[in-house]
Amino acid sequence: MNIDYTVTALMFPAIPLAMNIYSNRFHTLSGLIRELHDEHVYENHIPPEWKKQFINLNGRINILKLTIMFASFGFLFNMLTVFALYLDSIFMARIIFGSCCLSMMISIILFIREIQISTKALKLHMSDMDVQFKE
Repeated sequence: MNIDYTVTALMFPAIPLAMNIYSNRFHTLSGLIRELHDEHVYENHIPPEWKKQFINLNGRINILKLTIMFASFGFLFNMLTVFALYLDSIFMARIIFGSCCLSMMISIILFIREIQISTKALKLHMSDMDVQFKE
């Protein structure tokens, strides 16, 4: 495969867009955690299924951290690919660009996993309403 600036340019709009999506999810998740913390500490309100929610939120934080980290590595590798092309090191550019693609694939797979955990959290949150609906 021939690699040039055009190939790396294809990744430039995709990576920051993905990182923006990940950051928005992280921001939303941190707001939810702060809200639950305030309810627990200041209002002394413990929601049902609290332990399961805590484990779920902790897992989501860890996965989102890795997701953002791998997307950042993808962006870094993409920039290093441009630098290697600038230095006319085609072989290194290919290896680095492969690392960029691999990092982004890992990031996307982790994001899919976080979506699955998020869906589980929503079902957990609705479980108390489901019990009332069946009665």
